[in-house]
Amino acid sequence: MAWRIAPVALAAFALASCGLQPMYAGGASGEVGRAISTVQVSPIEGKAGYLVRNALTDRLGAAGKSEARYRLDVRLDEKLTGMIVQSDDSVSRERRVMRARYQLVDLNSGAIILDDTADVDAGVDIVTSEYAVIAAEQTAQENLSQDIANQIVTRVSNRLRQKPATPPQP
Repeated sequence: MAWRIAPVALAAFALASCGLQPMYAGGASGEVGRAISTVQVSPIEGKAGYLVRNALTDRLGAAGKSEARYRLDVRLDEKLTGMIVQSDDSVSRERRVMRARYQLVDLNSGAIILDDTADVDAGVDIVTSEYAVIAAEQTAQENLSQDIANQIVTRVSNRLRQKPATPPQP
């Protein structure tokens, strides 16, 4: 019995001693929680921009905060293309792709401390009901907006967790 417990105990000891720490330790009052609450999200164009911005402000906890230290600028690009074309040239499945180019700007220095992209995609089945297709496309857009926001917040949190970047010297 002891030979079964020994590997588990050894693995738990090794994991505890590796310095691995939870990113959101301390919740909203922790280091990362306080840092991401100071990120102000700039307006984003379009319906998808509205959805992404709302998701970002919800996750960052920045809605209504006046003491912003960082600004998050996001540009979205969306494409809807036919994936599966039938022999009669009708499309039976579409692919919706959403790509975000974003920059995290330090408001004190004007330095860009994070410049990255995030992209997600979803497939939408085309059925005989036009209403069902429209509903599926809208649902895909809403889900992709949430996924993009999750990726951005994770990367911004990871960047803010690191030591502050020094602005580039002219």
